[in-house]
Amino acid sequence: MTAHRMPAAEVSVSVGLVRRLLDAQYPELAGLPVEVLANGWDNLVCRLGEDLLVRLPRRAAAAGLVAHEQRWLPELAGRLPLPVPAPVRVGRPTDEYPWSWSVVPFLPGRIAAPAEFDAPWEAATALGGFLAALHTPAPPEAPVNAFRGIPLAGRAEGVRAALAHLEPADRAAALAIWEAAAAVPVWDGPPLWLHGDLHPANILVHQGRISAVIDFGDLTGGDPATDLSVAWMLFTEEQRDGFRPAYGRADDATWERARGWALALALVFLSHSADNPLMRGVGERTLREVLA
Repeated sequence: MTAHRMPAAEVSVSVGLVRRLLDAQYPELAGLPVEVLANGWDNLVCRLGEDLLVRLPRRAAAAGLVAHEQRWLPELAGRLPLPVPAPVRVGRPTDEYPWSWSVVPFLPGRIAAPAEFDAPWEAATALGGFLAALHTPAPPEAPVNAFRGIPLAGRAEGVRAALAHLEPADRAAALAIWEAAAAVPVWDGPPLWLHGDLHPANILVHQGRISAVIDFGDLTGGDPATDLSVAWMLFTEEQRDGFRPAYGRADDATWERARGWALALALVFLSHSADNPLMRGVGERTLREVLA
């Protein structure tokens, strides 16, 4: 499968920029040490002292996602059973840097991978319970996302194009799974709050347990099947038997759509991972679980 590199930054982001922004807007934090933690598709993330992070969008598209976190995470955080990075400071645009930015708590942990779990069944039930708490009706003013939480028909063109790059045996099996998922009834309940981008790189594990869920920029309202796809990204079939009852309200149609979402996202990860072996690995694992 052809893999594409992550997009280039649209503005120059650096430790020096972080220091200048803190100096001007939050001088009480300006003396803390700053070091780059991650420079990803959407954000530069820097460690700020022992307890904080700074997140700076590196693309205009990501700036809107940070605004979603700033607006909604403080409101949602109090009812969620796992820590989330609700901003503790909101930075303003300047002449040098055009977008809002955030200071958030540092949440300890490593990116989730099955090998990191001391008790995978416990991890599955913890994540299922987290999504049960998150998936409540979203208000009319919730962010709209054209790509997540939507009916599977909206992903069909991209899925069919990506399927062409799979090996013939996998392609036939994946197409059958996709068609089965696309054929079930669409979500007919109210739009529910969704994380929107729930994959292993946005889940942290500390001391063998899920410790936090991060990166809520794609927060939106819609079909919960989008988020439930994470069950194929992290867990085996047996462990999904713990995840689903912990979530508690995924009927058969929702579960089938979730499998379809897992396939669609696996194909996205595989086709956009030329310089990201972590996400390629997530795509490969998810595809294996979907096809199993």
